[in-house]
Amino acid sequence: MYNQNEKTEKAPTFFRFEDLRIYHKSLDYINWLQDVTMLFPDNDKSQFTLRFNDSARNIAFFIVEGSARNKSQFIYNLKMAKSSIRECLVFTTLAYKQNNISDTQEDESRTQLMEMTKMIGALISSLQRSNGQNTNGNNNGNYRYNGKGNDSSERKTTYEENDNYKQEFEN
Repeated sequence: MYNQNEKTEKAPTFFRFEDLRIYHKSLDYINWLQDVTMLFPDNDKSQFTLRFNDSARNIAFFIVEGSARNKSQFIYNLKMAKSSIRECLVFTTLAYKQNNISDTQEDESRTQLMEMTKMIGALISSLQRSNGQNTNGNNNGNYRYNGKGNDSSERKTTYEENDNYKQEFEN
């Protein structure tokens, strides 16, 4: 008989970025931010709110776009996603200083942004290691995946789906 407490293994999706935990975290942040900015006073629902929400959406967009490209381009797009996270941090600080968000909301935003930054950094490191690339990024885009992965326990804590991307990024 089927045990409902057992975790069933989810089949990989057609769009591989949907298997990335960071992608889902970015969607959660977008939803959270939209709920928060809806509560801004009407006079503050202007370009500020639009730009803040755009920056949050760009995190997910860069992840999606990069995942469809080769490893060096994926890394570049992940770095752009980190830039969007930093933009969101600036907007968070401004919203707090303008009394549009509470202390709790500021802390929650910062916590989510910090978590996404760490996840993207770990994914970048994982991709660079599997690339045979040194972590300072000076490989000038020349690489060939050699099939050597990183430690499986480390991969699970940083990027569980790395094995799914090995075939996609082979030259």
